[in-house]
Amino acid sequence: MSSLAIIGAGSWGTALALLLAKKGIKIKLWVHSKETYQVLIDKKENIFYLPGIKIPSSIFPTQSLAEAISGQKDILIAVPSHVYREILSKIRPYLISNCHIISATKGIETDSLLTMSKVTKEILSDLSYSYSVLSGPSFAKEVSQGLPTAVTVASVNEEVAIYTQRLFSTNYFRVYTHHDVLGVELGGALKNIVAIAAGISEGLGLGYNARAALITRGLAEITRLGIKLGAEEKTFAGLSGMGDLVLTCTSKLSRNYNLGRRLGTGEKLTEILSSMRMVAEGVNTTKAAYILSQEIGVEMPITKEVYAILYEEKSPKEGLKELLSRRLKQEFY
Repeated sequence: MSSLAIIGAGSWGTALALLLAKKGIKIKLWVHSKETYQVLIDKKENIFYLPGIKIPSSIFPTQSLAEAISGQKDILIAVPSHVYREILSKIRPYLISNCHIISATKGIETDSLLTMSKVTKEILSDLSYSYSVLSGPSFAKEVSQGLPTAVTVASVNEEVAIYTQRLFSTNYFRVYTHHDVLGVELGGALKNIVAIAAGISEGLGLGYNARAALITRGLAEITRLGIKLGAEEKTFAGLSGMGDLVLTCTSKLSRNYNLGRRLGTGEKLTEILSSMRMVAEGVNTTKAAYILSQEIGVEMPITKEVYAILYEEKSPKEGLKELLSRRLKQEFY
């Protein structure tokens, strides 16, 4: 039986552990929270992040990074983006040469404005390793239930992309390969901003027309930023772009959509965040994307208004009003 380390036992890390365990792969699952670890040991179920799904005996929870990482070739990282650098730095001493880092993290680091591949490059600059990113329209709950899902795995090395594709592919989890690592990472991160906007629109009762407009124009500004940073335009029309965007902006299973919806109904951001166990990546990503767009001169009006709502206490109603009252222009220019 082959083995793999998964760093992060949230909903997505747990769902991927279950998927791989079904393929006969032994999983060492690193758990940050002592409370979550104890529940996994005692109840054989992640009741906090993925309730109702039993954990098989081929998944071994641990709170020791050394125990999880030592001797492993494949390391899947599924932690929030704001702790990715810290966690990768901690596991660095235990990594073997020519290891394979698989990122399942969707976000942009707020301080450095880097995606996870570039953070990895900084931390592992003196180590020989390969890198791939797994992204696409995939709710952890549905993946854990074996419902049909299609995602993308990207690597600059075609052999690594194909290896990762085969590692994760099942009869219900279809994996496509790609080479545009940056584009796939940006699509997975930036869609959460638009999901917050779509949720705000829902909370305000603005209807389906407004949601469709936000999704379409959101994709336009995501693509503009991506191209400016060196990603390929076609990537954003794929699973990690449009696919993930549509899913995240149209379902109450989305944390970011729900956060936006609650903002639209009048709740305060601090109240919402304090009531959530899981991380809504879009909050931090909005700040990073807004700063990045200002620095490189890319127009991102939806991101700008979501930033003002989240960080400048602008009312959601006023933010959406300003989006609709912008200067008239051509759709494509």
